[in-house]
Amino acid sequence: MAGNRFRYGQWRGGPDPLAPPYDVRAAVDAVGAEVLAGGSLRDALRDLLRRGPQGRGGLDDLAARARRLRREALRRGDLDGAVTRSRALLDQALAAERDELRGRTDDDARFAEAVLDNLPRSTARAVQELAGYEWASDEARQTYQRILDGLRGEVLEQRFAGLRDAARAAGDPAVQRQLAEMMRDLNDLLARHARSEDTTDAFAEFMRRHGEFFPEQPKDVDELVDVLARRAAAGERLMRSLSDRQREELAGLMRQSLGDRLAGELSALDGHLRALRPDLNWQRGERVRGDQPLGYGEAAGALDEIGELDDLLDALDQEHPGATLDDVRRLRELERELRRQGWVSRDADGLTLSPKALRRLAGTALRRVFADLTAGPRGQHDLRSAGAAGEVSGASRPWEYGDEQPLDVVRTLTRAVRRAGPTVPVQLDVSDFEVVETERRASAAVALCVDLSYSMISQGRWGPMKQTALALSHLVATRFPQDALEIVGFGREALTLTQQELAAVEPDMQQGTNLQHALRLAGRHLRRHPGAEPVVLVVTDGEPTAHLDPDDGEALFHWPPLPETIEATIREVDKLTRYGATLNLFMLGDDPGLRRFVDAVARRSKGRMFTPDLDDLGEYVVSDYLRARRGRR
Repeated sequence: MAGNRFRYGQWRGGPDPLAPPYDVRAAVDAVGAEVLAGGSLRDALRDLLRRGPQGRGGLDDLAARARRLRREALRRGDLDGAVTRSRALLDQALAAERDELRGRTDDDARFAEAVLDNLPRSTARAVQELAGYEWASDEARQTYQRILDGLRGEVLEQRFAGLRDAARAAGDPAVQRQLAEMMRDLNDLLARHARSEDTTDAFAEFMRRHGEFFPEQPKDVDELVDVLARRAAAGERLMRSLSDRQREELAGLMRQSLGDRLAGELSALDGHLRALRPDLNWQRGERVRGDQPLGYGEAAGALDEIGELDDLLDALDQEHPGATLDDVRRLRELERELRRQGWVSRDADGLTLSPKALRRLAGTALRRVFADLTAGPRGQHDLRSAGAAGEVSGASRPWEYGDEQPLDVVRTLTRAVRRAGPTVPVQLDVSDFEVVETERRASAAVALCVDLSYSMISQGRWGPMKQTALALSHLVATRFPQDALEIVGFGREALTLTQQELAAVEPDMQQGTNLQHALRLAGRHLRRHPGAEPVVLVVTDGEPTAHLDPDDGEALFHWPPLPETIEATIREVDKLTRYGATLNLFMLGDDPGLRRFVDAVARRSKGRMFTPDLDDLGEYVVSDYLRARRGRR
């Protein structure tokens, strides 16, 4: 119905489609599938929020609803209803007064009729000139007073929700003094806040004295400013949405209805709020049209709602999903549930997959790899005892994630009893578990160097590379926790990557394939684990085109490759070979220059060269890791 205001509230259309507990595993798996296919983690999370979980409405549906509600608000009614209503009441008062005067024969009645006949055509000026008029008709006087009381009440109620009753009686001088005192104290509080003074005590005292006017019960000055500024901005947008004549009429009526004191305090308040919240849209007017005349409160409410919908649409248009989740209650609840179930976390860059989700993602990648391994003729790959450590040493240690050593039952129960007391049944906690310490049969230090250059994504190799690296990291973490894996990504420069960084990494848009830097970082990792079998695995689709300048450490790029780049890379290969590392290279693509280089490196380091299809890359790398970790030492 025209004139009604709409607000977001509790869902009443049946079972809440976002009611917890959410089954978000399928949504997380969908994100994982997009990442494993080479998509951006940020884009995948954003698409999840755009679509909504399991087909439930997401950001796109919410944006469509917001646009529809905005169109409806723009057809809400006539913003000039306050002036139109005042004109109608004024006509009623004048008609009643003339009827009363016609029944009188004295000169005072004729003079009063002359006053009425010469009133300005402007409603505001006519109301102003009648301020001191001695009404002959009680009905006319009461109707005139309704103009002032009604508009005053609407203005004050629109600005201060708690003034609903006081605003109606604001014609009473005592009530006017009370309202003026509240606004004077409010302006003083905001002025001190604007000067960055400590207003903690002043705010508490203000709420003690005037808290009944603010049912929102703000916690501090900032919350108070937020509440008042949005309403003040809506009032300002209402004035800017009117024509010059309409604006002049409404402003004059408001001054007359509020009185000089209240009008002055309200004007000062608007100035403080505008200075404290300049980011709000104070200048924008709207073309609101409709047949239903809207009073001041209804019109300002329509503009306030349009402003809220504009803010919502602006937030929904942003690329970063976290920004939208902060502004939308429904999707904030979805984020809260995703975080509660441990699938996402929030950092300075926004939403990211949590370690739990990454383990699920990497586990999916590993299962895909082993599905190919078990289907193919590549030999024995049963890993049911792959992480078994060796002979029992007699010692024990606290359990850690990834441990596959046998549980030391006696020590575990002893720790539980010491912690919780001799109760039956014994209550176990994760901190109670101990595992049997064993002597390791073998361990490996593994450096997986993956090409992050732009050609990897332009040729469709990004997804298989990322899936392979995630699968290998999950295999090491869950089946071979005694091994030390480091993932090194390289474009124009190289860097080490955690599993979370690997999932979120995007292609290096700079040209350059700096294998020399990657091998140098790999060598540092191997030397940090001197007793382990050294293994270096390289996945690349291009020959080296960049190296670090020996003088300043800056990356130098050149195509075709410079002899200096090749020599710098070969020096790192020789260092790894002298250290005893197994160096195997996985060549993607059929570039002749890359093939010559990879073949020469494999022969020089006594390593091996593989040329897998993209679909087989994970199978090749994991198989080679399992073979190489058995070692030559």
